[in-house]
Amino acid sequence: MAPTLTITPADALIDVPRQIRVEHVAPGATVEITALTRRNGVVWQAQAAYTAGEDGVVDLTREAPVSGDYTGLSPMGLIWAQSPEDGKSREYFNHPVTDALVTDVVARVEGAEARATFTQRLASDGVTRIEVREEGLVGTLYLPAGSAPESHPAVMILNGSGGGINEPRAALYASRGYAAFALAYFKAPGLSDYISNTPLEYFQTGLRWLRKKVQPKHDFVAISGQSRGGELVLLLGATFPKEVSAVVAYVPGAVVHSGQNACDPKIGREGPTWLLGGKPIPHVWENNRTATWAPFDEGPAPHRHERAILTALQDPDAVARARIRVEDIEGPVMLLSGTDDGSWPSSLYSKMVQDKLIDVQHPYPVKWLDYENGGHSILFPYVPTTQLVYAHPVSGKISTSGGNPKDNARADQESWEGVTSFLDAAVKAKGTAGGKAASAAGIASSTPRNAG
Repeated sequence: MAPTLTITPADALIDVPRQIRVEHVAPGATVEITALTRRNGVVWQAQAAYTAGEDGVVDLTREAPVSGDYTGLSPMGLIWAQSPEDGKSREYFNHPVTDALVTDVVARVEGAEARATFTQRLASDGVTRIEVREEGLVGTLYLPAGSAPESHPAVMILNGSGGGINEPRAALYASRGYAAFALAYFKAPGLSDYISNTPLEYFQTGLRWLRKKVQPKHDFVAISGQSRGGELVLLLGATFPKEVSAVVAYVPGAVVHSGQNACDPKIGREGPTWLLGGKPIPHVWENNRTATWAPFDEGPAPHRHERAILTALQDPDAVARARIRVEDIEGPVMLLSGTDDGSWPSSLYSKMVQDKLIDVQHPYPVKWLDYENGGHSILFPYVPTTQLVYAHPVSGKISTSGGNPKDNARADQESWEGVTSFLDAAVKAKGTAGGKAASAAGIASSTPRNAG
């Protein structure tokens, strides 16, 4: 019989793993499988060879490749190991949300071949998209199917130093049952091109607008942010604790930082980022006796921004002045980090946050996923993770986000599983009478999980 190739499920959300299976080949035969995904005119591709089992089957859930673009058992390795054919393209999959990712898969064995395709989507059927341009806010609201007042919890999503509107993550949150508001705060229509001098009251307006708009289940509004957005959600939780039900901080900072790579050039990268009541919030570079940009500016390419940040952390007084008062947060906190973060030391920062919350006996769950050899770019599951070097979207500086494709792929997958479980538990706790007391035991299980 000719070989057959099946992919199950053929069409599903992007966070659903697929079973890629080749049947009807000779036991012990070498089967080469290639996966190609076209995105914005660029072909992304990965290839690997496998040895068929005694049953004449190659199943990527049980077979590791004997050669190719990835190693080890990884059912979705042919996706995260993809690289662009032009060798340089970088893509944060997937935007626009409406464009599904379609991957063509070809299996070749002994002169014969079999073909199949599968589709990855960020928005499930029934999810609705609403552009938001009111009360000075710029963002996009995604609502789950069947949305009605008090039917779904809510989450507000904030991007990092690249700015813009994080619609892909919002669409995926909505597909998993959350009213998801992706709020831009710079580098979006009608807003500044830079992060400098961003007022925290803008985000308070966003939280209040979201509550009024969707009337969330159990009045639950979480905030989720990455990188500078991870710093920001911790800061917002500490500044407006009554308005934040839970905090999800991807690769966060534990201190307030200056404008850095996303600054207004007229203000400079050592100028303030956040304002409260019209006044700058002290940041770690301010009056810092040890901070220097030299390890970043003059270090070998690709540059690691983290090296400069580490010099700033050597001044304990500056760190103390800039530390985010996470003990003021009145809800569960989730931290996600990588030990090889090239942008800043998110693993160290996450430990600083967790240590403080343990020290004050924070009466809510604190969860930390720290990925050994993982980098700064923790996204969502089953997208390519091979492009580690990039030009910063504001400064243009060539940098590395750190990590490696295999460990970054693991972080992508496990972090999303962890975040959805964390939020579901937080919603349930808030909906329980005396939810705070019911969740107090969470601190006992909040020690960091080393995902390596």
